[in-house]
Amino acid sequence: MKSVAVFTILLATQACANILFPFVQPTCDFSLSKHQGCLSGQICIANNTCIPAKRVADLQLRDSAPRPDGRCGKDFDGATCDPEGEYGGCCSQYGFCGKKEGHCLKSNGCQSGCDEDGGDLPPTSTTVPDSSGAQSSEPVMGSPTAAPDGDGPATTDGTCGAENGGTICGDWPRGSCCSMYGFCGNSSTHCGEGCQSGPCDQEPTTPAPGPKPAMANANPGTLKVVGDSGVPAMHAGLLPNGRVIFLDKVEDYSKLNLSNGHYAYSSEYDPATNEVVPLAYNTNAFCAGGIFLANGTFMSIGGNGPLVDIDDSVGDGFAGLRWLTRSIDDDSLNGQDWIETNDKLDTKRWYASAQTMPDGTIFVASGSLNGLDPRVRANNNPTYEILNRDGISNGESIPMDILYKADAYYMYPFIHLLNDGTLFVFVSRFSEIFDVGKNETVKTFDELSGTYRTYPNTGGSVLLPLSSANGWHADVIICGGGSYQDITSPTDPSCGRIRPQQEDAKWEMDSMPQGRGMVEGTLLPDGSAVWVNGANLGAQGFELAEDPTLEVLIYEPAAELGKRWTTGPKSDIPRLYHSVALLLLDGTLMIAGSNPVQMPKLEPDAEDPYATEFRVEIYTPPYLSGDDANRRPTDIVLSTLDLKSDSSTFDVTFNAPEGAKEVKLALYHGGFVTHSLHMGHRMLFLDTEGFKSGEKEQKITVTTPPNSNVAPPGPYMVYVVVDGVPGVGQFVMVS
Repeated sequence: MKSVAVFTILLATQACANILFPFVQPTCDFSLSKHQGCLSGQICIANNTCIPAKRVADLQLRDSAPRPDGRCGKDFDGATCDPEGEYGGCCSQYGFCGKKEGHCLKSNGCQSGCDEDGGDLPPTSTTVPDSSGAQSSEPVMGSPTAAPDGDGPATTDGTCGAENGGTICGDWPRGSCCSMYGFCGNSSTHCGEGCQSGPCDQEPTTPAPGPKPAMANANPGTLKVVGDSGVPAMHAGLLPNGRVIFLDKVEDYSKLNLSNGHYAYSSEYDPATNEVVPLAYNTNAFCAGGIFLANGTFMSIGGNGPLVDIDDSVGDGFAGLRWLTRSIDDDSLNGQDWIETNDKLDTKRWYASAQTMPDGTIFVASGSLNGLDPRVRANNNPTYEILNRDGISNGESIPMDILYKADAYYMYPFIHLLNDGTLFVFVSRFSEIFDVGKNETVKTFDELSGTYRTYPNTGGSVLLPLSSANGWHADVIICGGGSYQDITSPTDPSCGRIRPQQEDAKWEMDSMPQGRGMVEGTLLPDGSAVWVNGANLGAQGFELAEDPTLEVLIYEPAAELGKRWTTGPKSDIPRLYHSVALLLLDGTLMIAGSNPVQMPKLEPDAEDPYATEFRVEIYTPPYLSGDDANRRPTDIVLSTLDLKSDSSTFDVTFNAPEGAKEVKLALYHGGFVTHSLHMGHRMLFLDTEGFKSGEKEQKITVTTPPNSNVAPPGPYMVYVVVDGVPGVGQFVMVS
């Protein structure tokens, strides 16, 4: 929970230290008050010096009176707990008052009121929501705060506004506008809608288009419920054994139990049989990131603190690393639990994004240090770190300017690997090309018009198909989003599309039929993208969205602007916060999840109109519907399942349907799916030769990707696509 690690790292770079933790302080008198004589956001310590309040995590403060909200400890001005109060007298390591072992044992990190032996503490409950862990819920920033009069004291740390003592930005180096959530800057995020003070007159240069009707697809496809996920589906991935992994946070209910009697928070689902088995993990994966390693292992990165009153067998996951290995050809691994070791992230990360790099290392960026209010800058982690090919951190967290620049909307950035090994990074409205090796920004782009696009107003982002025909150059589309984190927030129907490696890259604007937050796009093997899930009003967070968007949208990237969107079928299942969608080997789309309440609720009611959803739904796309359903290529055999990104070749034999005219070979990586993000998601159309139009028996020669910038190492699926219809895919390993 403490920000000590990041603070220490930032001090190594004096410029960053001066920005985040300024050291020009007024004097104060510690004997009189911890706040008297200090500026907003500062605290007086024993040597009569004012420092930023959140920098005291590693200092021993004097105890102060209990707070009415049951929060306590070093991150709450040294507040103690009242042993006679409603919460209990022990302060847990995560700053919650209570009376259970998770609060009171020093061995569990108890801060005050501790009982090392535990005494006659009551047994841990498995049903009552816990207060010793960090967050079973999430901080909600709400609708914009009314602007102050603009005459307050000047900021000393880049925070401002009504939530920060009425401070103004003044001559703050990054800009003089105070954003709706209290950060200083000079972009339209700060100076546009919701701006609290400063020259609040800046809007995006080009207004975003409003909703545009889309025609119904002539062959829309179908939706069908096929099974049950067993656990809420917060995270998901298709593994090399063809099964889907669902991963959730610690809950007070799931439909599956482990051998120890506790609920399971992860499951392995077999699309072939629609059967599901429980999996165990050791640390809370609440809102983690994730990725596939070069060896095919599925990895969950970061998370949140323990909830010991719900489940005392699951520990702190803020810096957690979890591995799950499945094999193309070894069924003995099926059903095995998550593996965790003593290895941890360098710094704690809740809501971090990840991307596999060309050398197989993992780039991990952003997140929260403690799950607390992101308007308090010291709670945030605007850094990145590198994991090696085995998923072990190199032990260094490096400040990243775009994450700092992005105001409160700093988490779960969109990240796509480009063909020169650099990264396209998008957060809030900002985007850039970032060179990880040089630790520098190569190129920045105009702000994307419209509202905010990343958590907590996440839309969806897709790296469109790569091929030699487009020089393997990136083409990125970002759709949806919202204005602020509240159930009243309007959502955005607009989409921006950009080719970031073009010399004069600009956003091309388009629009969906309606505003959608939490909408996610998934590539299909024919080159189209399908967009599902989300809501027309609200934001991410528990009970913060309504008016579900139920219609499937189909996007054709090669179509003329204005004619790319068509509509598919309409589901009757709301898929709101904590929903997922991913492509299966048979070419259908699995849709699961929706858990928009703090703890699972099986039936909606007046208080919670949207309950926890366990049903698994399959969307069958147009290419497997109607007349196309029987035109799959069959009997597909690959000469090897081990491919190299070196322009070498391999052969594929298959039977084509009668009258077949053309073939494409799609190399597809599904990635780690969560919160509308598909981390690492990409698809390549590989060059082929040898196809004979009209013949049934076919043998083609396929050229592998030219390098690991284009296809970083890991597990991929191969789809043979004949006249737009894919055969059943097969997993391969790319190195």
